[in-house]
Amino acid sequence: MSVNRRAVLALGAGAALAVAVPATAQASPLTGKLRDLERQHNARLGVFATDTGSGRTVLHRADELFPMCSTFKTIAAAAILRRDHDGSLLGKVIRYTQEDVTKSGYGPITGKPENLANGMTVSALCEATITYSDNCAANLLLRELGGPTAISRFSRSIGDPVTRLDRWEPELNSAEPGRTTDTTSPRAIGQSYARLTLGHALNRTDADQLTKWLLANTTGDNRIRAGLPAAWRWGDKTGTGKYSTTNDVGIAFPPGRAPIMIAVLSTKKDAPNGAADEPLVAKTAELVAGIFS
Repeated sequence: MSVNRRAVLALGAGAALAVAVPATAQASPLTGKLRDLERQHNARLGVFATDTGSGRTVLHRADELFPMCSTFKTIAAAAILRRDHDGSLLGKVIRYTQEDVTKSGYGPITGKPENLANGMTVSALCEATITYSDNCAANLLLRELGGPTAISRFSRSIGDPVTRLDRWEPELNSAEPGRTTDTTSPRAIGQSYARLTLGHALNRTDADQLTKWLLANTTGDNRIRAGLPAAWRWGDKTGTGKYSTTNDVGIAFPPGRAPIMIAVLSTKKDAPNGAADEPLVAKTAELVAGIFS
């Protein structure tokens, strides 16, 4: 599914608003409802959402730190895209072993026999990392970039002072309360996604490619997607970890309007082995969509 280029190219000042919301912006008009959701789900919930056309913004715990989990994978793929100046990096074939897949904890694409036998191009690894959240593919990208801290450095280079990655998959998903490593805030990661897909952090060709991978994601149907109007196209990256950490970050494309950036991060301090709470994220998205509809 291709990106609506008219909407992307028409962003102009709206794109700037998407990445420059004042740190002292007022709390969301949904604050009461979002707090009710937190109580109902015994969770801590963070929300950052911006209509890139009007600049209208929803904030709830937008500057608090949350475990990042697999939402870093979009940033990893973006770092690869920006490093590839002539196509040689994306076309490079990476060889790896079954041990690499096993140690990563999850490899639905990298674990296929034909890929184990032949290796995968860096481009295919980027696609698997985003569209299937393949941990082994993500680790191979991190290896190519120089390790997890490359995500922190890349984030700083695009104006994100908060997002940081310190560990590899799957350890980075431990999500203990109070941990500051492997974290981000809803505002920080939401603005980074906006810069990478709608702004100028990548050239237009690379930004469009990144957006296409997000639109093809297979892991988010029960999260933000479930709370949005059916006519809105949605491209996202999910993240899941211990303590019921359940994240989703992406870009909605309502028909005939500028894109809407939405980041929902959540975690539960009393549920170290709790399951992902997708209904919490879906209900949050429904409330947010109601503000922008």
